[in-house]
Amino acid sequence: MREHLVVVGSLNMDLSITVPRLPDRGETVSGADVVRGAGGKGANQAVAAARLGARVRMVGLLGDDAFGAELRGSLVTEGIDDRAVADLPGVASGLALIVVQHDGENTITLSPGANRHLDVPAFQALTDARAVGAADTVLFQLEVPLPTVLAAARAARAAGALTVLNAAPLPGPGPASDVLADLLYEVDVLVTNESEAAGLLQLPGAPAGTAEQDWAGCAEKLRLLGPATVVITLGAAGAVAAGPGQRVVEPGFAVDAVDTVGAGDAFCAQLALALGAGRPLADALRRACAAGALAATRRGAQASLPSRAEVDALLTHPGAADA
Repeated sequence: MREHLVVVGSLNMDLSITVPRLPDRGETVSGADVVRGAGGKGANQAVAAARLGARVRMVGLLGDDAFGAELRGSLVTEGIDDRAVADLPGVASGLALIVVQHDGENTITLSPGANRHLDVPAFQALTDARAVGAADTVLFQLEVPLPTVLAAARAARAAGALTVLNAAPLPGPGPASDVLADLLYEVDVLVTNESEAAGLLQLPGAPAGTAEQDWAGCAEKLRLLGPATVVITLGAAGAVAAGPGQRVVEPGFAVDAVDTVGAGDAFCAQLALALGAGRPLADALRRACAAGALAATRRGAQASLPSRAEVDALLTHPGAADA
């Protein structure tokens, strides 16, 4: 039986342009034609999980505009259950403006649109604790309001589901820090990148950070904030993880990266599915690195997300992605 995953998160339309180099402040750099594609960290991770073989339900909000209709269509095309995705009259759908450098590095400017309206009452109107808890795993990000993510995580954990948080984008200092601190105690698995990990170690009550060279040590310290398992992604260098009684270092896969926009989302979806299926942490981390590496070899967010067969092939033949 396929794993059942619920994703609570954002849906955005991505408008991306590839440039020879990222512009400096005040500078104009000419690039290629604009490419439009479905995105949003929540929707990206839902699509990634579907392509990796899971049964997926998406929970989120769209505007009642043309982008919203297109974004819903992308979910349906991937076989994702969209019954907990609602359209908001008079509200624009989320929009991301992405500038991609030739080597895959990027900058993103986000207009949340309908995503910012996914408050706790809206979430409760879309679904309930039984619907969320019926999943093997519930996956969250931080592109929707933090109180909603906290409420959803509590409902999922109370129903016995594995809770996985991709702490991106990390909110700045302020009242959100208190909500985030509470959220971390409802999370079974926390996934961050290097900058997010460093930011979390600045939360009130967090342990002192470790040197950047010891990311596994940082992951261990982040476990003191609540999560049983912490994973830190290191880009092309792979990832590290700390769990109960173990540390894992995965060097990753050498690939020719052209666009890293969807890599983190592929990583998170594969990690959530593997851990939800009971795979050992080391195995789950390697599969996640393979999924992320494959996504980096193709342009676009959802367009780049790999299938389960592609991940299996790369794991069997690690040089396959360079072919």
